[in-house]
Amino acid sequence: MVKLAAKCILAGDPAVGKTALAQIFRSDGAHFQKNYTLTTGVDLVVKTVPVPDTGDSVELFIFDSAGKELFSEMLDKLWESPNVLCLVYDVTNEQSFSNCSKWLEKARAQVPGTSLPGVLVGNKTDLASRRAVDPAQAQAWALGQGLECFETSVKEMENYEAPFRCLATQFLHLYREKVELFQGLV
Repeated sequence: MVKLAAKCILAGDPAVGKTALAQIFRSDGAHFQKNYTLTTGVDLVVKTVPVPDTGDSVELFIFDSAGKELFSEMLDKLWESPNVLCLVYDVTNEQSFSNCSKWLEKARAQVPGTSLPGVLVGNKTDLASRRAVDPAQAQAWALGQGLECFETSVKEMENYEAPFRCLATQFLHLYREKVELFQGLV
């Protein structure tokens, strides 16, 4: 039984639901904040995620940073050496989806020369009548970037755990690959 720890960056534009996603995940669906409060600086959410069918687990240290801080020096420090990335957009806001490429570039710049496992999460699917981003378009973009793609409604508590379980699984696989590589060198 392996217990790992991974630094997870939660990235995306302001008001896409990053904090709500992190909070509802931490509380196992018990806490949805109805009133929006802008994240200033960074919030840290820590939760252990069991990896299905393995007996192993990954403790995710989720860095939830303010969405308006794309070019801030503070963000560079907070985002130093991430292990996994959770990129969030609002399915009713085309611009928040378009900006994902900038957030992804910023995150990958923190780990030059290495791969950064990650997920793309379209949030607010409960607002179906206002949808502006086609799920197939998001899926295709995510695939092209090497990301897994999910949609969720934090408000309706739908599918909010799946992206984090995927990140934990990705990180465990990366760890196992490195262990095998090192064992092959001995």
